[in-house]
Amino acid sequence: MSLIHTKPDGRRVVALDPAKRVLFLTKDLEKIRAQLRGELDLSMQDVRPDELLDDINTDVMTPAWVCFRHRPEDIALDAYAGLLDASGQRVFGTKALSGGKFQVIVSGQRKGTGSSRETAPQCEKWSGIELVIAHSFAPIHERNNLNLGQLMGTYEQLARLQAGSEIPLEEFTSRYDPVTRAVLEAGGLFPFVAKYKAGEIEVPPPQHPPRALTMAEKILAAKLIGTSGRRVAVAPGDLCLVKVDGGYSHEFTTAQVHYFLGQQYGPDYKVADPRKFAVFEDHLLYADGVKRMMPFATQIQTLRDLQRAFQRHTGVRDFSARDGISPGICHQVAREQFIDPGDFIQATDSHTCMGGGNNALTWGVGATEYAALVYSGFTFVEVPESIRFELVGKLAPECTAKDVILHILQTYAVREDTLNRVMEFGGPGLATLDMDERATLCNMATECSARSGICEGDEISARWISERRPGTTPEQIAARFVKPDPSAHYAGGTHAIDLASIVPMVAKPGDPTYGAGVDAIGDVKIDIAYAGSCTAGKERDLDFYALVLRDALTAGRKVAPGVKMYIQFGSEAVRDYARAKGYLDVFQRAGVEVINPGCGACIGCGPGVSENPSQVTVSAINRNFQGRSGPGKLYLASPLTVAASAVEGRIAAYQPGMFRKPAPVH
Repeated sequence: MSLIHTKPDGRRVVALDPAKRVLFLTKDLEKIRAQLRGELDLSMQDVRPDELLDDINTDVMTPAWVCFRHRPEDIALDAYAGLLDASGQRVFGTKALSGGKFQVIVSGQRKGTGSSRETAPQCEKWSGIELVIAHSFAPIHERNNLNLGQLMGTYEQLARLQAGSEIPLEEFTSRYDPVTRAVLEAGGLFPFVAKYKAGEIEVPPPQHPPRALTMAEKILAAKLIGTSGRRVAVAPGDLCLVKVDGGYSHEFTTAQVHYFLGQQYGPDYKVADPRKFAVFEDHLLYADGVKRMMPFATQIQTLRDLQRAFQRHTGVRDFSARDGISPGICHQVAREQFIDPGDFIQATDSHTCMGGGNNALTWGVGATEYAALVYSGFTFVEVPESIRFELVGKLAPECTAKDVILHILQTYAVREDTLNRVMEFGGPGLATLDMDERATLCNMATECSARSGICEGDEISARWISERRPGTTPEQIAARFVKPDPSAHYAGGTHAIDLASIVPMVAKPGDPTYGAGVDAIGDVKIDIAYAGSCTAGKERDLDFYALVLRDALTAGRKVAPGVKMYIQFGSEAVRDYARAKGYLDVFQRAGVEVINPGCGACIGCGPGVSENPSQVTVSAINRNFQGRSGPGKLYLASPLTVAASAVEGRIAAYQPGMFRKPAPVH
C-alpha cells in the first residue's frame, strides 16, 4: 500500500502500510543493524530524539563510489554505504535498505548536510522510502527531497501514524507555499513543470508594498518573471519564478541531468540557452589513480562519456580536460570567467556558493532541479532569509579567512543560526580581505548548512573582476553591484566579528563544525598535508603556502620526514600565477608534490587521500566527513596552518620565524 491514498470522498491521507516498517537511525549503530536484520522494530515511544543520529551527511548516504552510477535504481542498491562503525565496517550492506521493507526513515538534526548530491534522497526513494522524518534538514537536501516528491515530517506526526492514525496530506504540505505544496502533491518537480506548462498552475509574482531588501532579496527581485519590468519587492518565504543567469554541471552529475532530460522530454530535447551553461571535467580526473577507486574505472568512464554526449547534444560551454589536464575546478573557473555582480547562478554542486564572493547569488541544486532549469531557463525559488556578518578589524598574520569560517561554523552553524539562510558579509573588515579570501567565506557557507554566502562589492572586487573580463572597466563592474538597504531585515540577526580576535583554528575529524583552536588540540602528528580544492587552491592560498615554505627553506627546513605534502591548483590561471611568481621552485625544493588543477583528494579521488585508518591528514579542503578523503582521520585547517604543519610534522599554527627554532624530535 502506498503511503498516500485517496479516500472515497476524494480526500488524500497519509497512513502507514502495516506490511512495511519504520527505520530509526540511532546513535547506537547496533540497533540499526538489528533493524536491518529484521530482529528489532521501534516506535517513537521507544526512541528519544537525542538518541537519533544528527548531521547525517550526503557522503554517508551515497559515498563517491556509489555516485559513479547514474541510474537511481542502481544507486539505491548501496544506500547508506558510507555509514561506518568504529572499525570502519559498513552498517548497511548492499540492498540492506531496499530489502528491509522500510517505508519511513527517521534521524536527528540537520539531515543531509554536506554535498548537494541528489543521489542521497534518491537512494532512499528508490529503496521504498516514502516519508523522511528528521528534526531539521539541510536546505539543499530538503529541496532535493521536494523535487523528488518525498514527504518530510515531524516526530509527532510519526507517533500518530505509528498509533494507527490517518493524517490528511495537507498536514505535511501546508507549511509550504502554494507552489512548493503543488510540487509535492504532484509527485515531484517534473510532473509539476508539466502542469505549469499546461497552464494548470500559475505562479503570480509577490504583491508586497515597497520594503528594505537584503542583497539576496534584491537579486531575486530583479530576476522575477511576469512583472513586465515593474520593480517588485520580495520577502522571505515567497515562492518566485525567476530567470537564471547561468549554471554548470560536472562529470559527477551531468550524466544524471542528461538521463533525466532524455526520460522527460525525449532524445531530441533542447536546452533554453546553451551560452549560459557549462560542463566541467574536474571531479574525477585523478580517480583512476586512487587504489580504492580503481574497481570503478568503467563506471567513471561512463560518466565522462555521458557528459561529453550531453555537451555535444546541447552545445553548452565546454570545460573538458585537454590532454589529461582540466581547465580547473568549476567553482574557481566560474568566478574567474563568468560570474558577475548581481548574477543568479545555479549549478549541481554545493560549493556553487563560492561565486558569492563576486557579489552574486549562487547556490547548488540537485540533478532534477538543474535538468528542469537548464531546459526552461527559469526556476522556482523560495526567497531565503538572511543572516548578516559585519566584519571589523583585521586578521592577525597567522590567520586567514579559513579560520574565520571555522569560527563561524563552531559558533553560529552549530546552533543552526545559519541554517537555510544566506550569509551576507560586509563591514569595514571586508576591505582587509582580498577576493580569494572572500571566496573562501562564501565557499564554506554550505558547510554552515546555509543556502549561500554573498559579499558586498567594493573597489577591490570591481578591479579584480574587471581584470578578468576583457573590455570592461572597474566602473562598469561597480555599476552592477548589489547593496543591502540600510534597514533591511535579517531574520538570523546581524553579528559583528572582530577579525583581530580570530585565532588559528582546526575542525576535528568527522564534521566541519567540530572546531577548536590549534593550541587546544595538543600534539597531533600528521602523515599527510593536503593544500588544494576550490576552497584553498586559489592565488592567495598559493601565496600562503609559498610564504611558509620559503620561511622554512631559509631556516634550512623542508617538509618533515614521513610527511607527504601535496599542493593542487584550483585552475590553470592559478597554476600560471604560481609559475610566474616562482612558487614552483619553492615547492620543489621544500619537498612538495604539485598536482595539476582538479578536485582530487577533496572527494577521495586523487593524490592526497589517506590509505588506512591510522593515517592523520591536515587539509585545507572544506569538509572532513568520515571516509570522504580516505579512511584516516582528517583535520581541516587554513593554508598557513597546513603548510606549517607539513614542516613541523604535527598540526601547528604558523608564526613568522617559527622554523628558526630547533626542529622537533620524532
